[in-house]
Amino acid sequence: MIGMTILQPVVALMIWTMIVWAWMYAARIPAMQASKDIDTKNLHGGTGKDLDGVLPDRVQWKAHNYNHLHEQPTVFYAVAIVLAIIGAGDGVPALLAWIYTGLRVIHTIVQVTANKVMVRFVLFAVSSVVLIALIGIAAARVFG
Repeated sequence: MIGMTILQPVVALMIWTMIVWAWMYAARIPAMQASKDIDTKNLHGGTGKDLDGVLPDRVQWKAHNYNHLHEQPTVFYAVAIVLAIIGAGDGVPALLAWIYTGLRVIHTIVQVTANKVMVRFVLFAVSSVVLIALIGIAAARVFG
């Protein structure tokens, strides 16, 4: 199918998001059970953000990254689907999509381990430029 190669990095990023989801709960559930500040049997309401300052930062970093994977990547998914629909998802757009996905994976690894803000910022900024390029390609095809 012409223009559909771009869907491979889309699905890869979806898979990565679910890996991070599992990683988050693998860290968060034992930390909640071990916490003296959380009564898991009588826990009601609240959000994951409420656990900041209660659970160790290293545990929460995984949850923060999981949330990040639902922010800007939604624009990536949309532009990739547009490019696939119009048959323009092969070649350079597919390569850019793989670069974007790779940068997001690296961003996750940095955030959930060392969480160095400047490293994360550079990765986010570069991935944003790649996303802008994909949007530019889509705009040129759709409006051109």
